[in-house]
Amino acid sequence: MNKINMEIKNEERTACEVWTRVMGYHRPVSAFNNGKRAEHAERCYFSEQPQRARQNIEQLAA
Repeated sequence: MNKINMEIKNEERTACEVWTRVMGYHRPVSAFNNGKRAEHAERCYFSEQPQRARQNIEQLAA
């Protein structure tokens, strides 16, 4: 397959609106006040460990 190098001009771009769940409902991040935006930027996200890794941790703890 041939790779096509496509470039989009800034005028052609569409703004992406980011939503997040706050206190049980969803809101756009653009509607946050400064304090809530800072809190959102500091959030930590996790990824669940695969089953094998979890079993290894449990064996080490035993």
